[in-house]
Amino acid sequence: MRAERFRRIAGRRVLFVMAAQAEYGPFLQARFQPLMTGIGPVEAAIVLTATLAELDHDGLLPDLIVSLGSAGSRVLEQTKVYQATSVSYRDMDASPLGFPPGVTPLLDLPAVLPLPFQIPNVPTATLSTGANIVSGAAYDRIDADMVDMETFALLRAATRYKIPLIALRGISDGAAELTHVGDWTAYLHIVDENLAYAVDRLEDGLNSGIIAL
Repeated sequence: MRAERFRRIAGRRVLFVMAAQAEYGPFLQARFQPLMTGIGPVEAAIVLTATLAELDHDGLLPDLIVSLGSAGSRVLEQTKVYQATSVSYRDMDASPLGFPPGVTPLLDLPAVLPLPFQIPNVPTATLSTGANIVSGAAYDRIDADMVDMETFALLRAATRYKIPLIALRGISDGAAELTHVGDWTAYLHIVDENLAYAVDRLEDGLNSGIIAL
């Protein structure tokens, strides 16, 4: 990955990370070129960690990583964009060994990891990451406002290199049961435009110093 794929904002190197080309519409294309990881926590962790290792070797680590794309929710407004205030890992369940669900055994981290930076004028919500598509009654088992498949993994990689991460997610589905891929992609063009607006607010926050890295 070359340094020119960073977006320079307020003198900072910002690395935007996305999972799927379907989420990267014309509004976002006008603002940055993302690192594409592929879908799911495994792909996200592999691709971002390898990229950061290369950048670290070249002395070009980013100052900020932004995870963005779509998410599911049955409680949040569809197509609207939310900034995650925290993220958890719903796949981890070592409760038969006495560990609370979401806590990775022998790792000194809580089940829910905070994401402290706040973008002005972007609403907030809690986020759960996992490898499964959540639909219908499966939301009953989710202790978060919205679900995605990458952010927790990206945060763990970013933390390894002491890089802050901001997560922006547009709600693409969740109001109704999912039956085919078109239920996910139907409103991605609106999510794209709303994510671009949130990226503009991020830029405003960095330029004004409200978001101080």
